[in-house]
Amino acid sequence: MVEKQMVGHRVDRAICGWFWDYVLAHGAGDPSKFLSRVADVLTDYLGDLNEDIIKDNFVIVYQVLDEMMDNGFPLTTEPNILKEMIAPPNIVNKMLNVMTGKSSTLGSKLPDAAASFVPWRSTVIKDASNEVYVNIVEELDACVNREGVLVKCEAYGEVQVNCSLPGVPELTMSFANPTIINDVTFHPCVRFRPWESNQVLSFVPPNGQFKLMSYRVKKLKKMPIYVKSQLTSDSGNCRVSVMVGIRNDPGKPIDSITVQFQLPPLIVSADLTANYGTVDILADKTCLWTIGQIPKDRAPVLSGNLGLEEGLAQLHTLPTFQVKFKIMGVALSGLQIDKLDVKNTASAPYKGFRAQTQAGKYEFKEPAILEINRCPVAESDSSGWWESNGILQLWLVQTKKKAAK
Repeated sequence: MVEKQMVGHRVDRAICGWFWDYVLAHGAGDPSKFLSRVADVLTDYLGDLNEDIIKDNFVIVYQVLDEMMDNGFPLTTEPNILKEMIAPPNIVNKMLNVMTGKSSTLGSKLPDAAASFVPWRSTVIKDASNEVYVNIVEELDACVNREGVLVKCEAYGEVQVNCSLPGVPELTMSFANPTIINDVTFHPCVRFRPWESNQVLSFVPPNGQFKLMSYRVKKLKKMPIYVKSQLTSDSGNCRVSVMVGIRNDPGKPIDSITVQFQLPPLIVSADLTANYGTVDILADKTCLWTIGQIPKDRAPVLSGNLGLEEGLAQLHTLPTFQVKFKIMGVALSGLQIDKLDVKNTASAPYKGFRAQTQAGKYEFKEPAILEINRCPVAESDSSGWWESNGILQLWLVQTKKKAAK
């Protein structure tokens, strides 16, 4: 950065070459890390990241990429510095660009933070409210196979910080149970040595919102929500019953529950209803069941019939049920913040803590389809199933025993 921005204070090319040879030799030249950083910076600039937004803000994107990489090497990757050099897009700038034909987003001088020992933090913090908020956000990935066995349950989490502290504060954060986390990555502000020796996060934070660290917790045993499903084929018709309930109560309300599955191929009609929530069949033949919160007095059940194409006796493709939910106030991995110390501030700041868990790839595989016309049981044996909201466990066990004989 000094070589690029400050004329008259150039760094010798031999020193630059030696530095990058050392970086590449020690495995620090992973391009995926830089690409991930580019995506994070552009999302911070533009609010979101997709093809249309990039086209609408092409000039900003070009200018940001030009500052983030120089001659094939990462250069300036801190949003605080980039925003001082290139102003984020707004309506006023866009109107000036259209009216004058000139870009007004480029700064006229090098940011002060570029020469600071903490380049991620601005040297002058305006309107600091002397507050810091820490938020643990986790996504729970789980997979239950067709035999009902939990084969995977992991939590992917982030520690997000919103800092509005004056000056150059020193923060120290510790966890009550740091040994449970794996695959940790840090923001550049985190000092690695205290974490390596004592599992303590020591850092000078950027101003505003940023991701302090990300992590993964493996081999979790408890799932908050279960899905029990049954598909039964009978001469060109498929009966569907899906029940959702709470398996392990997290102690906080489970909100925004939805169950989604792709209707199998060769389905010509679908008549699905639920005793709680709403059911929608989307244009891509996806069934979306919106539940919200599970009531205390009954278990939500979706049931109905799927009509098969003529000549098709049974389904050969089994659906996978994908569940979404959100739990405020708890991290299901069990990670807890023990304490947060703030130094180098004139007065004691306000400290706020929050946790949130939401579903990531949370899936249940559909068990084998039952064919009524091939089961060696009387019709009267199966009538009780439809009256019990799709709970077929006992009847299935009896059916398997009779079929085995």
